[in-house]
Amino acid sequence: MKTAFHAIALDGPAGAGKSTLAKRIAKALDFVYVDTGAIYRTVGYYIWMCGIGGRDADGVRRLIDEVNVKIEYIDGVQHMILNGKDITDEIRTPVISQYASQVSAHACVRDFLLDTQRDLAKSHNVVMDGRDIGTVVLPNADVKIFITATPEIRAKRRFDELQAKGNKDSYEKVLAEMKQRDLQDSTRPIAPLKQAKDAVLLDTSDMDLEQAEAALRAIIREKIGL
Repeated sequence: MKTAFHAIALDGPAGAGKSTLAKRIAKALDFVYVDTGAIYRTVGYYIWMCGIGGRDADGVRRLIDEVNVKIEYIDGVQHMILNGKDITDEIRTPVISQYASQVSAHACVRDFLLDTQRDLAKSHNVVMDGRDIGTVVLPNADVKIFITATPEIRAKRRFDELQAKGNKDSYEKVLAEMKQRDLQDSTRPIAPLKQAKDAVLLDTSDMDLEQAEAALRAIIREKIGL
């Protein structure tokens, strides 16, 4: 059932530029930006801190009720609060990225977080990005867009981002991790990464940020007139 609020769902693989574009679109439209990847990273961070493997289904199931995740917006920026502590910066590492991918494959984690994500869309105009927003989380979203780019382009973007933060990983390592993440996300049995049937495909491989944003805005304008 439609609500009085608009929902824009952006899905796609790691490094496709979803988060950057979603933030810019949300700011331009005065919508709330919801980074669902950060929510899963928060759960992954807790599992990692507890010394449990991300694929350990029994271990994850045992710990999930200990996780208290809250989202706060400070100056328009989404902050992740885990059991009372702001861990927004700590979750942005390659290790936690892999953990996020692994724990998101567990039904108990997805069930645990599904209402959190949907509740935000019930009470705000949202731009929400992730892997299964248009297919599972918000299947009735007003706009669904699947953003992608070649693995090489996505790895180069992620490599540049990590280098700017002082990370010394090689491009080859980043590319290998990107391909592994793609495989994990697209083959998991629960809510795999895939394009919703009614989503518009946007390939940003040959676009800079401004061109990608313009293309995204054009799709949204055509769908809901904003």
